[in-house]
Amino acid sequence: MSTTLPEFDVTSDATSDGTAFDVAGDQHAPVMVLIHGLGLCRRLWDDHLPAFAARYRVVRYDLYGHGDSAPPPQAPSLAVYAGQLASLLDHLGVASAVIVGFSIGGMINRRFAMDYPDRAAALVILNSPHDRGSAAQAAVEARAAAVRDEGRMATMDAALERWFTPAFRGTAPTALQLVRDWRQAADPESYAGATMVLAAGVTELVRPHPPISVPALVMTCADDTGSTPAMSREIAAEISGADLLIVDGYRHLGLVEDPAGFIAPILDFCERTDR
Repeated sequence: MSTTLPEFDVTSDATSDGTAFDVAGDQHAPVMVLIHGLGLCRRLWDDHLPAFAARYRVVRYDLYGHGDSAPPPQAPSLAVYAGQLASLLDHLGVASAVIVGFSIGGMINRRFAMDYPDRAAALVILNSPHDRGSAAQAAVEARAAAVRDEGRMATMDAALERWFTPAFRGTAPTALQLVRDWRQAADPESYAGATMVLAAGVTELVRPHPPISVPALVMTCADDTGSTPAMSREIAAEISGADLLIVDGYRHLGLVEDPAGFIAPILDFCERTDR
């Protein structure tokens, strides 16, 4: 089936394990994969897709239990999500790709590069957490416990405050409602499990072993309290030769408030990497 977005068609399908995905762009172009964040879905990339698909064969998909994808086949972990991506690439006959991951997606693409090093041509790690320190780690684990006990919408209002600037929250109610709808659509058990992965999974990514050796761009927003500039600096320092960019003026979902501010540096990095 095809869904029309501005200027081109997006072909949608699903794999045998229930992973829902879209493909856009020239089938002969290099492949770029887009991974959304916790409680979101592949539509996170709607505003980025036209620019990316003009240069790449772009694959975006829903994590297990999110969007239109089936729940995970076993208890979720970063390795399970990395395996989901590997299976999707196998389904599409893709040997390697640039893997762009937002938030937990930036944890998954790092795990993917560790587990499948020959299949990650480059990484773009966006607003992704790292070593939080004891106090912040306890707060994240408490939020994960609240989701388990009270349901996936229990932390939604607080999340929107952390994710968007006050000005955007005051002027873009449709965008905020869309984010609410995406979380509401997630399978409750899958979402709760993914929340625990977001909370605990960073420990296996600090000083990664095996080390990540592919080209990488690490970005976050200056006012992102959950995926801070300090965390991004540490991620970049642990990947040899990684580029680092801190975007001023935004919180966690800066890529929604200012898509162009993320599209340009990502494409610039990819072009330099391709040379």
